[in-house]
Amino acid sequence: MKRRSSHPDPARLHAQFERVWGSPSGWRALTVVNHTAIGRRFLITGAVFFLIGGLLAMLIRAQLAVPGYVLLEPDLYNQVFTMHGTLMMFLFAVPMMEGLAVYLIPKMLGARDLAFPRLSALGYWCYLFGGIILTASLVLEIAPKAGWFMYTPLSSAAHTPGMNSDFWLLGVTFVEISAVSAGVELVVSILRVRARGMALHQMPIYAWYILVMAGMIVVGFPPLILGSILLELERAAGLPFFDPGRGGDPLLWQHLFWLFGHPEVYIIFLPGAGIVSTLLPVFCGRPLVGYRWVVLSVLATGFISFGLWVHHMFTVGIPQLALAFFSAASMLVAIPTGVQVFAWLTTLWLGTPRYQVPMLWLVGFLIVFVAGGLTGVMLALVPFDWQVHDTHFVVAHMHYVLVGGMFFPLMAGLYYWLPHFSGRLPSERLGRWGFWLVFIGFNLTFLVMHWTGLLGMPRRVYTYDTGLGWDWPNLVSSIGSFVMAAGVATCLLDLLLHVRFGRPAGVNPWQADTLEWATDYPSASYNFLSLPDVNNRHPLWREPDLPQGIARGEHALVEIDHGRRDTWGVEALSGRVRDITQLPGNTWIPLIAALLLAGLCLSLLLKQYGLALGLSGVILLVLLHWSWRNGPLLSPGANLTVQANQPPLHWQTHDGPGLWGMAVTLVADGALYLSLLFGWFYLGIVTPVAGPTTVKVGAGWLLGSALLLTVGTLYLGGLLRRLRRGSEARLGIHLLLLTLLGLLQVTLLLGALQAAELQPRARALDAVVLVMLLYSLIHCALATILTALQAWRARLGYVSARQSYEPRVVAQLWLYNLGVLWISYLAIVLFPLGWGNGS
Repeated sequence: MKRRSSHPDPARLHAQFERVWGSPSGWRALTVVNHTAIGRRFLITGAVFFLIGGLLAMLIRAQLAVPGYVLLEPDLYNQVFTMHGTLMMFLFAVPMMEGLAVYLIPKMLGARDLAFPRLSALGYWCYLFGGIILTASLVLEIAPKAGWFMYTPLSSAAHTPGMNSDFWLLGVTFVEISAVSAGVELVVSILRVRARGMALHQMPIYAWYILVMAGMIVVGFPPLILGSILLELERAAGLPFFDPGRGGDPLLWQHLFWLFGHPEVYIIFLPGAGIVSTLLPVFCGRPLVGYRWVVLSVLATGFISFGLWVHHMFTVGIPQLALAFFSAASMLVAIPTGVQVFAWLTTLWLGTPRYQVPMLWLVGFLIVFVAGGLTGVMLALVPFDWQVHDTHFVVAHMHYVLVGGMFFPLMAGLYYWLPHFSGRLPSERLGRWGFWLVFIGFNLTFLVMHWTGLLGMPRRVYTYDTGLGWDWPNLVSSIGSFVMAAGVATCLLDLLLHVRFGRPAGVNPWQADTLEWATDYPSASYNFLSLPDVNNRHPLWREPDLPQGIARGEHALVEIDHGRRDTWGVEALSGRVRDITQLPGNTWIPLIAALLLAGLCLSLLLKQYGLALGLSGVILLVLLHWSWRNGPLLSPGANLTVQANQPPLHWQTHDGPGLWGMAVTLVADGALYLSLLFGWFYLGIVTPVAGPTTVKVGAGWLLGSALLLTVGTLYLGGLLRRLRRGSEARLGIHLLLLTLLGLLQVTLLLGALQAAELQPRARALDAVVLVMLLYSLIHCALATILTALQAWRARLGYVSARQSYEPRVVAQLWLYNLGVLWISYLAIVLFPLGWGNGS
């Protein structure tokens, strides 16, 4: 419902909003947390890494252009090959799609920012510093060289000594902090920070794709993080997780990697498909056909993709039953993908397409991706996969799926949303030239590569002999790659020139239907001066004058005298407003935290473990300071009152976004722990164990710690129920007692670790137990520290019956720790080991 603003002068109102929301310039721009600025930084940084990765691809194709040619020595070629895949997968594809989502999602959903702006900023800085560390290894010629998948034992210390593999393991793990941060941010923001009245079934289709993608990141990336940690522990400390001589198994790395790796394909594809589903209706002049079916197919794709990881391991000797199951699952995933393809084709058929430059990229996507999907179904057939595994056929398929499914839609999206960044339109002529050069060059490169693979050319070879039938196909592929590079250069030239020479975009230049086109171009840091009500999927088609009404302040939440950064917080399903979400302002904390994490990464890389321990303590203090700037301390000096007809601020409720953020973070944490538990059972069942078959732990100490943690969790639950009823008597004392209980519980856990008779360097199972106990110890210690912090805040009056949602956030961690510790106890103490040797 509209209402007239009490401010007679919209220009004055805009100036007031800019004072509160504006981003500083100069060196203080490093403090910016606004999603628009962070999204742009992601996109620009991702483009730089893409150009570096593309240059490495040109070196690879130049090396393979003719037989017997040596442009790169074998060791350097392996580094280039590994870094090309690493840059494109970890530093371009996922961060680029995340950056675009960070930029667009609040604008599409009618919000002023994401739910956790500081987390977005931390994610960007971790991405930047991690990427710099990785690419620096290439400049120093000590880059990783075991392939972007880092298979053991090739990547282990025995076969790759030195720092090469360490750069990958530590750098990628550092970058994954960024990916998981963005995943948590996007899930919570889409569910909780939307326009008033925008129910879940009325969201733009792009938001559904990003919601599923972010959820998959939260669940899919932790297995790789765990695998990287375990392999680094093996290389640095001699813990034999992947050493078969000491009870480990190299295939455990493959399982952990592909538990991440195959969902990663759909994490890259789904945002691209979301761009297609968003743009096609605009350029066809009609709504997307089968919105609900497309949403269901996206959800099904995300779910099924986690059952496909062994698709990449058909040739490693897994049981026949597993081959049949994963082959069927690999073909099954084609069904929801087919639903989306038919929805797109039907929209094209029933609409009136306008073949402008973004539409050309969409059509190119449909052609390339469908072809890649067909070869994917071929690879799902085990006998065929055996024939072409590790050949250029697989390389060609992967590029058809990833480049076709991600790069083509990304280019369509960049051309479509370009006015948001510059306020101008690109050149149609240069844009068309760029598209056709890329399209022709891409197909010359990779269509022919299918033929090379069928002729038996292995992947990852740096040269080959003549007379094998590979000469002309490789030459054509190399020529095609340079044609494609010329197309990318043409598009880049167009993007650079349009800033000065492009036509002004005007209002809603593509006649789009979604809310991001109701902002200014470039958009203000607060997106919307007033927040409109939205109760349909096509607000700009229903109300073409909506942008003007928003800019005049005719809608809700136009108060700014209080100095806060406010946006609506809504119910996840219905879109009904629950609270006013108060967002933090610009701060140095994310940059400082990321710099310290980069220092930690470098100290581990240089094996300066004392320095690493010291930095870990400093990082903990910085993050605790971050958490302190919360609730009423979020914006010091701000007016914390709200008008009588408005809902409360989020920290005055029982269900603020922080509660959801902790829940989603613990889902990611749980995925990491379940991956570790999977490794425990996998090694116990599959791998023969040398020597005694029982792992001796301090069972009594561990049981006592679990029981005490149970008591503490119940105690905290009772305290929260009292707060909900309005009773806050001796709240600080109760929280202090709970802290002491936590200290005792952590002490018992330390006792269990000390009493355990483990040989972590001699037996892989002992090493897994050590990691499981350390995992619980770190988490329980963190819960105790956070409880102490809550006791202090209660003493100062920042936590009370009226402001009780912070202890609920901490209670989630206590409950999570309880579940993990009991599961670990049952697995370690009560479950028999040594199945692998028949004991």
